[in-house]
Amino acid sequence: MAEKHSPATPPDHDGMKIIVSKNGPYLISGGIPLIKMEICNDDEGYCRTWKEVIRYPVRESYALCRCGHSKNKPFCDGSHASEQFDGTECAGKESYLRDPKTIHGPTLVLEDVETLCVHARFCMRAGGIWNLTKQSDIPEARETAIEEGCACPSGRLVLRDRKTGKVIEPGLERSIVVIEYPPKKEHGPLWVRGGIPVLSAEGKQYTARNRLTLCRCGKSDNKPFCDGSHVERGPGPGSPSDD
Repeated sequence: MAEKHSPATPPDHDGMKIIVSKNGPYLISGGIPLIKMEICNDDEGYCRTWKEVIRYPVRESYALCRCGHSKNKPFCDGSHASEQFDGTECAGKESYLRDPKTIHGPTLVLEDVETLCVHARFCMRAGGIWNLTKQSDIPEARETAIEEGCACPSGRLVLRDRKTGKVIEPGLERSIVVIEYPPKKEHGPLWVRGGIPVLSAEGKQYTARNRLTLCRCGKSDNKPFCDGSHVERGPGPGSPSDD
């Protein structure tokens, strides 16, 4: 896999933005592509690849459910009002981004912000990205670590080249991905790709990142970001109706 380097905080993009409305949906503007993708396992049962299953018609603006109750997922149908959804944003100053756990390997440095874990499970193959980082003087281990790190949708796991200090990031289409994991019937978060700005209901812009994930089950304790609660607390009400 070729290594791709990009800034840790990508720039703004042509009016594309996501606004977290107060106790309501995500308000999308700027014609951001919306895609539904599934996580696929390899023959050994490890999460390995992504499969695009739906690419929605491009709209200049639309609203995406974040309460988990819409009958028209991933789009909002107004259910947040009848359900009296409490969408209070808890992410605050995102201080966890400034103090990641760091693992220094021979040729790679891994920065791990566990708070951002969404249980996508790409990091577990071949002994796990943590062990692979420590063995990164072995070409195969280094390549696998980079594959796993770049597949992490939330940006919990970020690798740097130890010699140059450069961040190793995948080149991603500016888009929003609805994550599904059929093997475990898990309906994951919204994967925001390519540094699209996310603004709070009060107008504060969260840290711009190449990869981040937004809660769409309504259960996260780190709203608007996903904290893996869709797995830990069970599926949200109903099943997706976005096909």
